[in-house]
Amino acid sequence: MMKRVLLVLLAAVCVARPAAQSKTLDIYVVDVEGGNATLFVTPSREAVLIDTGNGGPAASRDADRIMAAIKDAALTRIDALVTSHWHGDHMGAMAELAGRIPIRHYVDHGGNVQPAAAVDLFLQKVYPDLVAKAKRTSAKAGDTLPLKDVEWRFVTSARETIMKPLPGAGRPNPHCAGFVPHTVNPVSGQPLGNTEDEHSLGSHVTFGKFRALYLADFPWNKEFDLMCPNNRLGSVEFLLVSRHGQHSSNSEALVHALRPRVGRFMAGARVAAERS
Repeated sequence: MMKRVLLVLLAAVCVARPAAQSKTLDIYVVDVEGGNATLFVTPSREAVLIDTGNGGPAASRDADRIMAAIKDAALTRIDALVTSHWHGDHMGAMAELAGRIPIRHYVDHGGNVQPAAAVDLFLQKVYPDLVAKAKRTSAKAGDTLPLKDVEWRFVTSARETIMKPLPGAGRPNPHCAGFVPHTVNPVSGQPLGNTEDEHSLGSHVTFGKFRALYLADFPWNKEFDLMCPNNRLGSVEFLLVSRHGQHSSNSEALVHALRPRVGRFMAGARVAAERS
């Protein structure tokens, strides 16, 4: 049986579906206007959310949009919230969302390495109270999430990458030969350094023969560490492109080697993948 990947637009107001077990892995890419919030719902109705969008005045708006996806999926809780890194456009609405729906497990890469007043205050005053009511894991590259229907593996974390190829991967990557490292950020023009982007917690999800990947803001030069000289990830069907589609990530060594069937950087969609 050939796998089917269905991409449909999400409306602002979604119609709830029964919470019965389904046959698909549903991926909601929520429009949080420049940030990220991506919801995965397994056939057994386990829910994993990567990131929570923007903070400040936008927190309520982004929490509303995440909750619209949660309502569409007929969920009553989030089983795991994966925070890719401590930038405000990826974790800003966390407290707002946690006040609306139970979150059982918080997953991150560890502490913030790029001092920022709002983020540091959140980690000192708010995050401890949230995780005290649940479970917290600081995941390392190679760790997995315990889920029933899918294999969820973290392939990057805290500047580290997996060293052992995933099953079926590990072949020489021909796109490494032409790789040119960045000396400055090509978008901002700022010098490269040890930022939260390099520490991004990247997720690889396997459902039958369907594979999805999201590396958050993992930058260009670190992609080389992951994919060269051998491709440790193989190919994927669905790629949520890094750094919001910017040229500071998404090198040929990564994207061309992965050969995704669906590449997504614009938000506001649901992907439904059937096991094959």
